[in-house]
Amino acid sequence: MSGPEEGRDPQSVGRFDVPQQVPAPDAEPARRNGHRPAAQAPPTPTEPPASITPPAPSAPPASTPTPTSTPADEVDAGLPGGTEPAVSDRPGDHWDRKVANGLAFLRRRLSGDYEVDEFGFDSELTDAVFHPLLRLLYRDWFRTEVSGVEHVPVDGPALVVGNHSGTVALDALILSAALHDKHPAHRYLRLLGADLVFRMPVVSELARKTGGTVACNPDAERLLGGGDLVGVFPEGFKGIGKLYADRYKLQRFGRGGFVSAALRTGTPIVPVAIVGGEEIYPMLADIKPLARLLKLPYFPVTPTFPLLGPLGMVPLPSKWLIEFCPPIPTAHLTDSADDPLVVFNLADQVRETIQQTLHTLLERRPDPFGP
Repeated sequence: MSGPEEGRDPQSVGRFDVPQQVPAPDAEPARRNGHRPAAQAPPTPTEPPASITPPAPSAPPASTPTPTSTPADEVDAGLPGGTEPAVSDRPGDHWDRKVANGLAFLRRRLSGDYEVDEFGFDSELTDAVFHPLLRLLYRDWFRTEVSGVEHVPVDGPALVVGNHSGTVALDALILSAALHDKHPAHRYLRLLGADLVFRMPVVSELARKTGGTVACNPDAERLLGGGDLVGVFPEGFKGIGKLYADRYKLQRFGRGGFVSAALRTGTPIVPVAIVGGEEIYPMLADIKPLARLLKLPYFPVTPTFPLLGPLGMVPLPSKWLIEFCPPIPTAHLTDSADDPLVVFNLADQVRETIQQTLHTLLERRPDPFGP
């Protein structure tokens, strides 16, 4: 017959005279990724691109379509028949790493697969939980500037002695986190705290986990003998419990016990001055009868506490400056650890160094809440 058969599409004649071509890599997704049912006839092939080899002269029978093999680019793209995922993960996905690290951390904590030292210091918990929280405070809320960190030894023991203030002892925590972040060796500061800190149920456990211990000479000497950085605030509660009118006026440094610990171990003393802690909770008055009733060293009255209740515990965003002073060597005075005159003179030297540095920092920071 010269014409098309009855009931058939004229354009369907000779449809399989040309073998099916492998789609180009830039073909539309519907043709490249999809699989047509066997019963459905493929569309009429178009003119093959110049980069594809023309079909061989011999064609298969019109009634049987030629099966095609899985293209190599289909395997690489992870399509049906391939071995790789269709969309590869982007390398270094930040949130994937954070979730994976968080789950691994929880698994270690629940299984007890972590280490603490003889004082209860948990470096992993400190790095994963406490330091990130403190980092938000000292970097973003208090806008802390740290200088003189090169005076802190890269290794070996040192006794870091600072001024105390602020009604709540945030200055000790801020100092430890800032020193860890700014120091080239990222050293931990082992804080010495008062007995009251370690008599409080929750606070005691947190203090131990972050590296704190009781402020006594035996513990200080053991830490220094092990090559640690030890932080001490000789003013104690007299420093953090003073009124705002007495801000940045150093109180008496006790009996100089920290000096004795440094002398016995030959450890250098690094004075540090902290400006900014006095303004976070300006103490206007001290209700002594209430403090005695609650067995506290003082009961503060600030512009926001107790007037605003729990909201009064939010620290005011003062500008902080922390400066580490040049170390004071003690190795040549190890034989004078029990000499009261030597201990007093050295303690007075440390106190005077911190006081003069505070005056210098206050001149650099005329506005307590400035940028």
